[in-house]
Amino acid sequence: MIQERIRNFSIIAHIDHGKSTLADRLLEATQALRDRDMKMQTLDDMDIERERGITIKSHAIRFDYHADDKKTYQLNLIDTPGHVDFTYEVSRSLSACEGALLVVDASQGIEAQTVSNLYLALENDLTIIPVLNKIDLPAARPEEVAAEIIDLLGCTREDIITCSAKQGIGIHDLLEAIIHEIPPPQGDPKAPLRAMIFDSIYDSYKGTACYVKVIDGTMARKDLILFLSNNKQFEVDEIGYRRLKYFPTGILQTGEVGYFFAAIKKVSDTKVGDTVTKVKEPTKDPLPGFVEIKPMVFAGLYPAIAEDYTQLRESLEKLKLNDASLNFTPETSAALGFGFRCGFLGLLHMEIITERLAREYDRHIINTVPNVEYHVITNAGKEITVDSPSQLPEAGEVERIEEPYVDCQIITPPDYIGNIMKLSTDRRGEYKNIEYLSTTRANISFSFPLAEIIFDFHDKLKSSTRGYASFDYSLPYYRLSNLVKLDVKVNDDAVDALSVIIHRERAFHYGRALCEKLQQLIPRQMFEVIIQAAIGNRIISRATVRALRKNVTAKCYGGDITRKRKLLERQKEGKKRMKQIGSVEIPQEAFLAALKIERT
Repeated sequence: MIQERIRNFSIIAHIDHGKSTLADRLLEATQALRDRDMKMQTLDDMDIERERGITIKSHAIRFDYHADDKKTYQLNLIDTPGHVDFTYEVSRSLSACEGALLVVDASQGIEAQTVSNLYLALENDLTIIPVLNKIDLPAARPEEVAAEIIDLLGCTREDIITCSAKQGIGIHDLLEAIIHEIPPPQGDPKAPLRAMIFDSIYDSYKGTACYVKVIDGTMARKDLILFLSNNKQFEVDEIGYRRLKYFPTGILQTGEVGYFFAAIKKVSDTKVGDTVTKVKEPTKDPLPGFVEIKPMVFAGLYPAIAEDYTQLRESLEKLKLNDASLNFTPETSAALGFGFRCGFLGLLHMEIITERLAREYDRHIINTVPNVEYHVITNAGKEITVDSPSQLPEAGEVERIEEPYVDCQIITPPDYIGNIMKLSTDRRGEYKNIEYLSTTRANISFSFPLAEIIFDFHDKLKSSTRGYASFDYSLPYYRLSNLVKLDVKVNDDAVDALSVIIHRERAFHYGRALCEKLQQLIPRQMFEVIIQAAIGNRIISRATVRALRKNVTAKCYGGDITRKRKLLERQKEGKKRMKQIGSVEIPQEAFLAALKIERT
């Protein structure tokens, strides 16, 4: 294909603004797929994606369009994940494009994620085509929402394309706008090969499939290629483009988007954002913007039945084949036995992994309380990275602890600003500024500790604003904070799976709530069970599960009182011995309840 007739673009939108439906209509209008291959949310091929209405794994698809100028153009739609957990993948997918369709729901208006993804697109110097979707809805406010888009982008009303992805209205105008407004790729066909990996997926027969955009040069079958991030070499076995299935072409030219197989056994070798070049004529300048993906949230995953440990390991290894951002290492807990410490990109990523383990591999697991990664500076001046309370040194050895903070924006109707301010204060949020997008929408900026928003912040925000507010946050940075390790002891034995790193001001309330919850959930024993929450050697809360009492005097029908006293004394001594050697089994519900306890 002539380079001037290639158009690479993406669709960016808030969740449920019609991104996947619009992609379906574009495929339908260009007859890229046969009718029997078409279905709702064609590019979302996982059940979880369809149920939740979100894109988890990005996709790339090529289709041809016969424009009004009688020329045929090659369009490459690079779909992107929609959630903030996958921001880095979104940024790399956008860097493989020259333009983006900014889709806004005509009934809901601009949301936080719309603004966040727009800024990512502008950082990559993309041409933005504003699209007003769902104009057929009875609740649509096209002129009001168009005014919001004009204020945000500084465009004119004529620049905004109105359409309905569901009804197929305005799709032809949108395709023509893509042809005329998005520029063709600007790479040099004669330069050494530079191709960027923006996604990869594992194929059980051929190995890892790398999705790439060729920036400069050409890539062909039998080429010996080099990955610049790890200096690994491979020979290209198959190369071509995707249209739900793989279509081998033997070559990818400058500006084209496609895939290649090269007998790569590990997805972790194909890092998102990495530069691919040829071994014989390597490029001297790798593509900018590559960073190693680092997990943000850490939690322990343990099998509900100890004998399932090996099967859980196998399931995690299979999941990692398709998700290089999943990290796990074996760990042991005194309460839960053998399990794995897993690193996730965010709480949604953790939910998806645990749900896939249950659905696809039928694994029943116990989650420990999620933690973020802290930087601990000891009195000796050494910096330690801690992602689990068990790794935290003793309080006397710690000079200071730094925790991750994020800058976030909340877009809400002005009526709910008071509720949001109260919620943010409860979660240690720091107010920065407020900007009114229109008379009905305000954009409030805060700084939050990441640990305060990974639990149920989004649910609380939706509840306090009747579902109208939207929330988005940036990558974290570290700040000094007054944190302590809170331990839970049951009969003086520490239950490491319930330990948390928490702000000192919140420790007492959380410890008391956790002790009260465990008091309800731990079954009564023949001896007294003492539950304590402690910071170091200082007990800050206590609850007691009363002992079950056997009536040992029931067989005494009379006689001297000393008979009864003797039996009661013997029972008392037996309970003391039992308490020394008896163990208390913590039910699985207790670990799940710990996830739901308020930290405020």
